[in-house]
Parts: sequence; structure tokens; C-alpha cells
Amino acid sequence: MDFDEILPDLGEYGTYQKLVLWFLLLPGTMPCGFHAYNQLFMAFTPEHWCRVPDLDDKELSSEVIKNLSIPYDDVSGEYSSCQRYDYNFSQYMSSSRYLDGGGILGPPPDAKVIPCDNGWHYDLPEYSTSVVSDWDLVCDSSFYPTLALVLLGASGLVGNYIFGYIQDGCGRRPAFFIYLLIESAFGIATAFAPTFHWWLVCRVGVGFTVPAIMSTPMVLAIELVGPGKRTYTTVIMNVAYSFTLILLSGVAYLVRDWAQLSLATTIPFLAFFFFWCVLPESPRWLLANGRLEEAEKIMRKMARVNRKQLPENYMANLRRKHEIEKYMTGKEDEKVQRSYGVMDLFRTPNLCRKTLIITFIWFTNTSVYVGLSYYAPALGGDAYLNFFLAGLAELPTYLFLWPSTEYWGRRWTLCFSMVVGGSACVATVLTQNVLSRLDPTVTLVLYCVGKFGISASFVVLPLMASELYPTVVRGMGLSVSAVAGMIGPIVIPLINHLGSEMMVLPLIIMGILLNLGGIFSLMLPETLHQHLPQTLEEGEEFGKHWTMSDYCACCPKQPSSMNGTARKMSTTDSVLQDRLSDGAPEESFPVSNLLKSQDQERAIEDTLGGGRTVEDVSNPGTRGSDDGRQQHHRVSFDESSLASVGSINRRRKAGSPTYTQSPSPEQDEEEHKLIPTSRKVTVV
Repeated sequence: MDFDEILPDLGEYGTYQKLVLWFLLLPGTMPCGFHAYNQLFMAFTPEHWCRVPDLDDKELSSEVIKNLSIPYDDVSGEYSSCQRYDYNFSQYMSSSRYLDGGGILGPPPDAKVIPCDNGWHYDLPEYSTSVVSDWDLVCDSSFYPTLALVLLGASGLVGNYIFGYIQDGCGRRPAFFIYLLIESAFGIATAFAPTFHWWLVCRVGVGFTVPAIMSTPMVLAIELVGPGKRTYTTVIMNVAYSFTLILLSGVAYLVRDWAQLSLATTIPFLAFFFFWCVLPESPRWLLANGRLEEAEKIMRKMARVNRKQLPENYMANLRRKHEIEKYMTGKEDEKVQRSYGVMDLFRTPNLCRKTLIITFIWFTNTSVYVGLSYYAPALGGDAYLNFFLAGLAELPTYLFLWPSTEYWGRRWTLCFSMVVGGSACVATVLTQNVLSRLDPTVTLVLYCVGKFGISASFVVLPLMASELYPTVVRGMGLSVSAVAGMIGPIVIPLINHLGSEMMVLPLIIMGILLNLGGIFSLMLPETLHQHLPQTLEEGEEFGKHWTMSDYCACCPKQPSSMNGTARKMSTTDSVLQDRLSDGAPEESFPVSNLLKSQDQERAIEDTLGGGRTVEDVSNPGTRGSDDGRQQHHRVSFDESSLASVGSINRRRKAGSPTYTQSPSPEQDEEEHKLIPTSRKVTVV
């Protein structure tokens, strides 16, 4: 049952959707943004140098101490962070040979250089602490903060895969609160970690829910509104996420202690558990999973809040339509609800192709976004300001996306954004060592252009992916693609740790991949003005028969309601015709011979069962007879329910999922006995 066909009666974007979106789903993006990036501030590496106990009790400035005890690199213009001079500091200073008219001569010329052996001094701002400084994660242990980022991404990869099953199996609403519970528990535990290893365990637990906790509000928001508001909803959700990053920079600036920052970015979200009473389940997901009674309650509330008047028999007709659709697709006798797995995304060729393309694009987007993030220090200034500017640079993206996705369509907007972002990424590498030395503004401009392109593609891609994946596997499909995308953030920190000079090669590779992803995005079907596919069959059919001219087309126009209705009927009608023309035995499919004679058409009521409006018009000679024949009934159906009986002449081969055209003149004559002369069709 297509929820998009029901939404106009309930309100596609009324007061109900606005309240849920603005007061529940938009705040729901904050836990993901805070916990994905607060680790950058908790584990930042401050400037440090070797501690020399012989100089600690001297009343000397830090600059004099560095000059006496720390080697200076003339190439980089910085003091060493992991080496010091080894000589008798007290004896050397008592001889006054290190002074020359008040000037500092530095260490003796024959001073030996050794690694730091007595700890480090850290240049920390006032009231600031860091995991790195508390547990001396520098020099030989400098890999540990990088390891924490790698494990955060790896745990998110695993969690995204698992929570995809939870979201599609248990529902959107329970999934969000499961994520929130796990994230809050480990987020609070992070603040009380006694050692780095326990801190690392807590970060892995937090990473288990990132970015899975973001996908649930996003999917729920898209599934609650009609096709005309999907772009608006997606853009608004991403605007909220960008503001979350800006807000995090302010929170991190005010709370400089890493343990307090962990609490400040976790405890406020405990209030979200009160959302349990008001956050609705997705009625689209409920309908797709056959939970009609639960969907009815939400739809009635939606109509009431949106001030939509529904006929008294609206829900009864809805249940009737649901039963007919179940019967026509051969599901009425199923006692166990079908479960879906990852392999369902790859069983059919068209859906498999779309899944692979979406996954590749997701990988390139995530990798390049993280790669550009490592160039944030090139902006200059402190880390808090840089992070603030990085979040602020994303906001102009949405001014471009809003009209472009509605006019150009999803495909061309995604292609343009990725090509622009990839080109800026490559250009940043090519100009870093040339133009940036002449004018640092060049690097800043290229960074902002690249961030603009990457941010735009990150908005369009989840929107387009959620519109391409069928409802029954939508959460799973998004999770699979996001899991593949998170391989990039796992690998890039390792490459970055090897040295800044090695950042050139991965950024060039990712820039090329991003441009390739932009080209591949044009191989996806356009989803603008289209109904969301509900079942695997609809997902396979969507875009299956596109031609080269369709793929090259831009600026799709909204189809007429008649064409849209015809398209929506095609799958259901073909199933009905197949069942009517397969010639199944009467005991297994009682109306398989429905079209053989006009008398047998009356058997449809006994097959469809109760819950329908039936008027008994049995003949006197047959009413109550015991001759084993079925009673005669007159059953009224909506015209759309039986339109295919007179218009679809497709037959499915036995044992084959494909359809072939094989009309029979005799069958065609019998089918046209059902002539829709008015808004109702009567079978007599």
C-alpha cells in the first residue's frame, strides 16, 4: 500500500509534520554531531617539549629553557617536541658561558641529543586539559589519538550495519532510543575513564552509534511528508546538523576540560528520552510491514491535527484495499511476516546496480569530506575558530540546493556538487606548495569551495538514496552504503599519521574518485516527483527501462496525476492478471477461473473474505441450496481496483518472475465484460 497515495487525504506537510519535524526530529540530529566531533577537542595535541628537571627550579622563562635544553630546527623554524640536550645544566649555567652581554648563546656545542626521558611540558590554555597531556600521548605514543579516531570509525561501521537491521526490523522509533541509550551510557562513562585504555573503550562504545543515530531522524522525516516536501525536509535536517557543528565549537570553547566536555555533550540529551511519549513511528514503515492497526492510529491523529476531515468509512476502505492487495500479491495465506536481509539489495540486477553506485558515491563523499577536514589548520587561527568556520561554510550550500534539486533534479545537482568538490580538492593539493606561499587566501578559498561541494553532495546523496531504496529495505540500504563510506575515515587517519607530506597522494586520489562519483551519479534514475518504491519489486522496476535520453535529461517535469496513477497501478495490476491467468487449481486459488464464465465471477467474494460491502442477490432457486454451488453475490469495487482486468493483457511464464505479452482473443473478450461505465464497477 503506497503511503504517498494516502498522504493527500491526511496532509502532506501539515501542522502534525511541522511539529514533529521542528520539535522532535531536528533536535534529534544533535547527538550525532556532538559525539562525532567532540573527540577532536578532548584529544587535541598541544604544543609540548621535553621536561628537564634541572631547569624546573630555575627562575627562567620558557623561551630561555627551550633554548638551553631543546634542539631547534632551522628548516621548520620550531623546537623539537621529542628530543632534548643532555649535559650538566647546573655546571654549565654556573660558568656563565651561556651568556654574552645578556644574550643567550644556548647549549654547549658538544651537547648530546637524546629522546625525552622525564616527561613533557605542555603549552595549554588556561583551564584546559587534554587526554593527550593527561596520559602523555606524544612522541612514541602519538599514534594513540589516531588509533582512537580509527576505532571510532570502525565501531561506527559495525554499528551502522547492525542498526540497519534494528531500524528496518523493529521500527524507526525504537531504533532511535536504542542508539540514544547506548550513546548516553558510554558518553557519560568517558568522563570517568581512569586510564587511556578505558577511555578508548568508551569511545568505541560511543562510535558504535555514530552515524546510525543520525539516519533515524532523517529517514523518519522523509517518510512522514509527501514527495513535494522531501527536498525541503532533507535540507532543513542538514541545516540543523550544520548548526550543531557550530554549536559544538561554542560548547568546546567554553568547556575546556575534556572530562567536563564529555558530560556537557551527553547529559543534555538525556531529556530526549521524554520524546518516547510523542515521537511517532513511521506510518509508511508500518504499512509496508502489514501493521495496519498501528498505522491507523497515527494516520487518524495526523488527519485530526492537520484538520483534515476523513469519511466515516475511510479506514474501513483502507483495510479493504490492504486485504485486496495482499490477496492479489498472493500473501493472504502467509502466517509469518517476511524478513529482509542485505542480500535482497543485490538479488535483482537493477536494484543491485543502483545499490553499488550509491555505495561507491557514499564512499567517495565520506573520504573526501574527512580528507578536507585535515586541511582545516591551513585556515590559520585556533582550533575552535577553524571548526566554527568549517561549520559556517556549509550554510551557503543550502541556498544553492533548495532551488537546484527542485529544478535540475537530484542527479544533476549531485553530479555538479561532486565535480566541484573533487576539482577543488585536487586544486588544493596542486596549489598548496606554490600559490599558498604567495597568498594564503588561495588555500582558504579552495578549502571553502571544496567544503561547499562536499557539503552539497552529502545533502543530496542521502535524499536520493532514501528515494531509490524500497521502504522494506530502506534503512538497511542506507546503512550498507554508509558502512562502505566509513571505510574512508578509518584509513585516512592512518595515512595522515605517517606525515603531512603524504597527504598529497590520498587527496589527489580522493579528488579523482569524487569526480568519478559525479559521473556515476548520472547513471541513477531521477527521483524528483516520483513515488517512493515500497516493495522490492517496485524498487527493481524503478528506472529499469530508462534509455540513454532519459539519463541525459535534466530538469524533470512533474507528471500528471493520471500518469502517476497508471504507473502505481502497473505492478499491482500485473500481479492480479497473472494470478487470474495462471490456471491454478480452484482449491489453491479459487478465482483462477474467474474469467471463464460470468457465473464464476461471483466467487470473488468468497475468496476475498469478510470485511467487504456485499449485497446478497442470490437467485431463489439457488439460495440456501445444498448442491455444493457457491451463493451468488454482487460485490462493488472501486474502478481502480479492477481496472487492470480489462486493460492488462500480460501473462507471466510459469516459474519465471518476468512478464511477457501474450494476449488471447477469447480471454480479451471475457475480460472486457467488466466495463467501467461509471466511478463504480458492478460484478453481477
